[in-house]
Amino acid sequence: MTTYDFAIVGAGIAGASLAAELAEGGARVLLLEAEDRPGYHSTGRSAAFWEECYGGPEIVPLTLASGEYLRDNGFLHQRGALYIGRQEDAGALDRFMERFGNTGATIERLHRETLAEKVLGLREDWTEAVWEPACADIDVAGLHAHFLARARKAGVDLECRALVDSLSRKDGHWTIKTAAGGTYKASWVVNAAGAWADSLAQLAGARPLGIGPLRRTVVQLRIDPVVPADQPLVLDISGQFYFKPEAGRLWLSPHDEIPSEPCDAAPEEIDVATAIDRFQQVVDCRIEAVERRWAGLRSFSPDRLPVYGRDPQVEGFAWFAGQGGYGIQTSPAAARLAAQLLLGAGRDAMTEKLDASLYDPARFA
Repeated sequence: MTTYDFAIVGAGIAGASLAAELAEGGARVLLLEAEDRPGYHSTGRSAAFWEECYGGPEIVPLTLASGEYLRDNGFLHQRGALYIGRQEDAGALDRFMERFGNTGATIERLHRETLAEKVLGLREDWTEAVWEPACADIDVAGLHAHFLARARKAGVDLECRALVDSLSRKDGHWTIKTAAGGTYKASWVVNAAGAWADSLAQLAGARPLGIGPLRRTVVQLRIDPVVPADQPLVLDISGQFYFKPEAGRLWLSPHDEIPSEPCDAAPEEIDVATAIDRFQQVVDCRIEAVERRWAGLRSFSPDRLPVYGRDPQVEGFAWFAGQGGYGIQTSPAAARLAAQLLLGAGRDAMTEKLDASLYDPARFA
């Protein structure tokens, strides 16, 4: 039986990107996916944008460090983003400018005259905004396939329908058994299990970190007039909605964060109705149809920062989890950093400015 250097559990964008980086660094890597195909859960349900301020100031360095890679490989398509508010929200928008002003994000304060030019049918009481010109759509499917292709080329073995059922460690190696009857051996188990990260940790005898899945709903609307294809991503400064054009339709979310058990998430009618009600308070248009609706789970650690690196208590167990909704847009730099930490390798141009201590699992010890 092959003994791998690393067995990564979860083949979404997190596991696929880390597998590619570790294997290209010379490691023998096994990638285990519980579903029939990689990327079924959060990766396949993303709203698909790269937004510099998303996740807070501590996430901006990961986002900016990933931007060049994503642009150079053709995964970003420029859109721009607007955080908007009413007159009473002016202070919140000013504080947003102060909070992100020194992070390296490109942001600009706007007022009603310029704002109305950017959003068709914007109602008159929305008068304040912050403009983020660098925001872009991400080709999520293409990026995920790219990481899987890199991993495959570097010799990673991918096993689907491989739900991990038990983990045991002896003589410096893990024995990993799956519900389908598979048995594998590895020196390290890496937890890239997304919403199931704490459950996997318990199988390994590690202390769960409190990584909690939160349900996020998205609906696709057909509206009249048709939203312009180049309209920016629009986000409420109070966190009540966001929407953007997508192939002649509008993708809309109520920006919900509903605590959930790890599961195959599905949208609730109340969340769909809430999204539409909030949208109609922002844009004057006619909703002709709700064409699609879906939900995904975004998993956060207690401090809402990701968790990268070796578990402080369980030998041979590592974390690459808790990446909330920004795991896709930060995946190139996050995977590179995590691989360097696990391999004991030096930093490179992509990761040299990143503070790994912010994401260390030991902060919860």
